[in-house]
Amino acid sequence: MKIVVTGSLGNISKPLSIALIKNGHSLTVISSNPAKRVEIEQLGAKANIGSLTDAQFVTDAFKGADAVYCMVPFDFSVADQDAHMRQIIANYVQAIQHAGIRKVVFLTGWAAEVAGHSMTEVYKQLAGVNVSELRPAIFYTNFYQMMDMMRGKGMIGLVMGFQAYGIRALLGRRGLLMGNYGENDRIVLVAPEDIAAAVVEELETPVTGVKIRYVGSDELTCNEVAAMLGAAIGKPWMRWIRISDKQMLQGYKMAGLPEGLAASMVKMQAAIHDGTILALYDRHKPVLGKVKLKDFAREFAKKYI
Repeated sequence: MKIVVTGSLGNISKPLSIALIKNGHSLTVISSNPAKRVEIEQLGAKANIGSLTDAQFVTDAFKGADAVYCMVPFDFSVADQDAHMRQIIANYVQAIQHAGIRKVVFLTGWAAEVAGHSMTEVYKQLAGVNVSELRPAIFYTNFYQMMDMMRGKGMIGLVMGFQAYGIRALLGRRGLLMGNYGENDRIVLVAPEDIAAAVVEELETPVTGVKIRYVGSDELTCNEVAAMLGAAIGKPWMRWIRISDKQMLQGYKMAGLPEGLAASMVKMQAAIHDGTILALYDRHKPVLGKVKLKDFAREFAKKYI
């Protein structure tokens, strides 16, 4: 098949591209970064450089494709993240319709419905198109952003916000994770490699209509996650502390996140704590992927040093 992959050579799109090329597909990879052109071409794919916010570029990029993998990248420079996402999705819909593509994989997230990002209206516009919507859980790679917090340094903006609520002593401890979900809350984690494998399956397997598929690699409690990561970095006492939604929102705002995005993230994370997202996940419970947290912990430890 002729397949278009969005997401440049990110954590999902790179292993996805490698797998699709290995399986004999003709691939075009879209990237906004001209510096990625050489690396994309070295994989054996065609590079198409441009912005997903440019409707005409996306339409031109999808021409001649049999199938597409569509993801919406975050842009933390954009104050209205919801409008940013809607614009890119609208560009995808227009391009899919114009190109007559009949096979699409959309990447959303396991909190999509809770965050108000339902794709129902999109699928109505794509009547006759066979769509797989993948809803991955919490990425292992998110923990790389928490390294400073584990070292006891914290993330500067978050620390300022949290200190405003009198929890300076907690932040001073080395070996700590923190969020408005945590402790014994059950969570699902996923490896980008397992997401990529699921995308390959959906692209290569017949799908009729719209299919919803959740993707996970490991299921644990937050404190089990903290203990496993802690053990890998020589801090077996590490804990995952849960703070209030108000504290979390203040921390995000002090860290410089746009207010709308900060509120959306707090809402999604609160829905992990209260079980709303887990209930949806359990309704579509998937076969877990191959990469377990213990596997990721070894890679995490190498970068933590």
